[in-house]
Amino acid sequence: MAKSDEKLIAGRATAPGTLRYAARFQGRAAAGHFRDVQDGLVLSSVGIGTYLGEPDAATDKGYADSIVAAVQGGFNVVDSAINYRLQRSERSAGAALRALAAAGLARDEILLCTKAGFLTPDGDMPVEPNEYFAREYMEPGIFRPEDIAAGCHCMTPRYLADQLDRSRRNMGVECIDVFYLHNPETQLGEVPPPEFQRRLLEAFKFLESAVAEGKIGAYGLATWNAFREDPKSPGYLSLAAMEEIARGAGGEQHHLRFVQLPLNLAMPEALVRANQVVEGKTLAMVQAARALKITLITSAALLQGQLTRNLPKYIGEALGLKKDAVSALQFARSVPGVTTALAGMSHVDHVRANLEVVGLEPAPRDQFLKLFEKR
Repeated sequence: MAKSDEKLIAGRATAPGTLRYAARFQGRAAAGHFRDVQDGLVLSSVGIGTYLGEPDAATDKGYADSIVAAVQGGFNVVDSAINYRLQRSERSAGAALRALAAAGLARDEILLCTKAGFLTPDGDMPVEPNEYFAREYMEPGIFRPEDIAAGCHCMTPRYLADQLDRSRRNMGVECIDVFYLHNPETQLGEVPPPEFQRRLLEAFKFLESAVAEGKIGAYGLATWNAFREDPKSPGYLSLAAMEEIARGAGGEQHHLRFVQLPLNLAMPEALVRANQVVEGKTLAMVQAARALKITLITSAALLQGQLTRNLPKYIGEALGLKKDAVSALQFARSVPGVTTALAGMSHVDHVRANLEVVGLEPAPRDQFLKLFEKR
């Protein structure tokens, strides 16, 4: 883990840095593996996630080694969250960044992402969690009981500031490239819509200030159900409404630049469900994100390993692939409007298997559409 007195790595992902990274794979990466996004950043079509696993030393090392292997192999998007494995996944990412720096990969070549919102202990589960949170957060005034929703979620500016600084220390960096509000829809069942919108506005104002201070490069919303649901669902979020709140916080040049949500063979709603309205047009989420100039990152490309085996035969046939895991990744990274598909990889063997897609062009439109033919 990064010690509090350890010097933080300076810099952030940049257009020249990520372009330099992509150039490392000239002749190895197929056309379409690297994608140009806002501000000139060049991102890989697959990124590494760090969600699953026990909070133990063996898993810590597994993730650190996997991130090194992923970045060295052609994936320059690294995704975590402060609550993943009780802050240990962030620390694994920090260990990997230091190892990559020692191997000659610069900080500006890698998009580093994390999330905040859920309450989490530090490293190990305390015997008395309530006493831990009272001592660590309530007594110093970082949050009040009324700030907590569903017994587990907080997004007040003071709490986010605390979490951001902890994440920066965990990862050992001065700047986190993308800082997501983690499942903000968790609060919708607890507070009325006007209060939810007020809380979001205050959170966005803080995040705009964090951009100005150089602590984050941009911010986003990482969700599970909110952007995929029917508009009548109580947990639904309108992307256009979120963007409007961001404009209220940061003006026309606001930094709400990313959204993360699941999109995979078993959860295709962001592609096939027209549930978002932008300028009077009803669109699917992938179209809405493009219209609002928000980069779409998809999570759970392999659905926590469930899509790595026993897929219907026609999927591999349609995509021209033999391995189920590669077919699932190929689907997620080939969806029009998706920049990067995230897959959890806690073992180097997983990374090596998934790196096969670096040399594959994304599925062309006619091939992709075969997946949706009636059978």
